[in-house]
Amino acid sequence: MTDTTRDHAAEPVDAPRLSLGARVGFGVGDLAINLTWASLGMFIVFFYTDVVGISAAVVGTLIAVSRIFDGFVDVAVGALVDRTRSRWGKARPWLLFGAIPFAICSTLVFAVPDASDTVKFIYAFVSYNLLMIAFSAIAIPYGTLNTLISGDTHEREVLNIFRMFLAQIGILIVTSATLPMVDAFGGGQGAWVATYAILSALSTLLLWVTFASQREKSFHAGAAVRVPLLRGLASAFRNKYWILAFLFFLVFSIGYALNQGALVYYAKWILGDENLVSPLTWAFIIPIMVGFLFLAPLLRRFGKRNVVIVSSILSIIGLAITFIAPDSVTIVALSQVVKGLGQVGMLGVVWAFFPDTIEYGEWRTGTRAEGILYAGGSFAQKVGIGLGTALMGIILSLGGYDGTLAAQSSSADASIFVAFIVVPAAGFVVQILLLLGYRLDRQLPGIIRELAERRSA
Repeated sequence: MTDTTRDHAAEPVDAPRLSLGARVGFGVGDLAINLTWASLGMFIVFFYTDVVGISAAVVGTLIAVSRIFDGFVDVAVGALVDRTRSRWGKARPWLLFGAIPFAICSTLVFAVPDASDTVKFIYAFVSYNLLMIAFSAIAIPYGTLNTLISGDTHEREVLNIFRMFLAQIGILIVTSATLPMVDAFGGGQGAWVATYAILSALSTLLLWVTFASQREKSFHAGAAVRVPLLRGLASAFRNKYWILAFLFFLVFSIGYALNQGALVYYAKWILGDENLVSPLTWAFIIPIMVGFLFLAPLLRRFGKRNVVIVSSILSIIGLAITFIAPDSVTIVALSQVVKGLGQVGMLGVVWAFFPDTIEYGEWRTGTRAEGILYAGGSFAQKVGIGLGTALMGIILSLGGYDGTLAAQSSSADASIFVAFIVVPAAGFVVQILLLLGYRLDRQLPGIIRELAERRSA
């Protein structure tokens, strides 16, 4: 692999290193978002199939259609963020005013009425889509904020590491607290509503911490220009590295949705205890959090692309370990640890790809559309999650899975294994092939120098 050491002399001199408080304040925003996002990835399909009683195929279709629709909402929100002007900046006011609607929708999605299947489906469809709209109104401005609080590419990478480190804490809270809280509140559907009312209130407070701890600055002459939606979209499709980052995130999200969403099924039906979700998630998350401590110097030395390719290979090895003994808790836990180490590079870098593509896009097209390009990343993530969730529903349905049964057939067990192991492994192979064409790590220092010269002129 090519040595992609950075030339940091090319980075802006007006972008001082952020304080620890500012970095943590930025990171807790993703902790807040993951109190909902991780819940949707890990429990929503299980909640709909095993608690509410909606069929897996219907749930998969519902979520796929909703996520694809919401991808277009992301683009619209991105354009609105680019055009927002306020005394708080253009991204921060969305966090201030969007936190409460986001919390309300995160709770209502679990309040499916005890009614006919048709009523359940309509309620689930409407409440889920309202949540996705509220999610876009938080996630797009939050992602855009990265480029507005620092003009230094390495500082943005560090911010992304803080973001993803604290996001893992959000995931641990969800996986460790959700089922115990549901049990503590009585175990019925009302217990799910009470649980998420508490988690959502915490999410609101954390988003307000992010709002209060950050200050937007102008590092780029193009940042003050209001970019029309069509012009921003046109610039995106002329940006080859944005397209590669988009496709990478799409494939990554499909595999991530399958692997995370299938975990509760794997624990319940293959390993025999759904309460194993929490320790298996800890086995996955702790290596990620430890790995993040060493990620910044690796990125400096080898560049994003090379780090992510190695991470993908390590993830494939982790998935392959499960074949040794698929029903052994010890082997599956070991697999989770290795997969976690493999996820370090991907989770730590995936959102950091997009600020670099923004710089390339401005250099290539003369248009700087931060909100729209970040919205493209969120679009890829949501469509990927939607397709992954739908694919899981289809795979389970083809295997004859029925959540109301006391035991599953061998074909249903096989379908769970395919969703949890086989398809995610294929996704990592595709990711590696996509990244072979990503050369922006080497080009970026020169691009930043030239952009600085243009602005000076």
